[in-house]
Amino acid sequence: MQSLDAIDRQLIAALRIDARKPLSRLASELGIARATAEKRLARMIDSGTILGFTVRARDDTPATVRAVMLIEVAGRSTAAVIRGLKGLPELERLHTTNGGWDLVAEIKAANLADFDRVLREVRSIDGVLNSETSLLLSSV
Repeated sequence: MQSLDAIDRQLIAALRIDARKPLSRLASELGIARATAEKRLARMIDSGTILGFTVRARDDTPATVRAVMLIEVAGRSTAAVIRGLKGLPELERLHTTNGGWDLVAEIKAANLADFDRVLREVRSIDGVLNSETSLLLSSV
């Protein structure tokens, strides 16, 4: 599997939200040329990074790291933080909540190195004050 850069991950995240969105609109939203988006999409399909255009999640996939991350957001920056988080394809679900934490993110990464990268990326989003992450070991 190829290494994904930020634009590739944003493209995947946008397709997860709406896989039927026209490529020209996706490119515009990502701030890239349509031809660039088309080439990146074709490369990810050819390499097997993108297998299809519907999301079918499977919790028991081997060689994955699953976790729940609790996120504290600064002041009124929740909407901006949510937009930043939605750009991370490893975040399978995102929930608002009450209490000491503002958001709960469900994370699924291919391996520990990817998981570590996701944690760093979440913590670097402007407006994220604090986080606590728990690995999910087994379902009972």
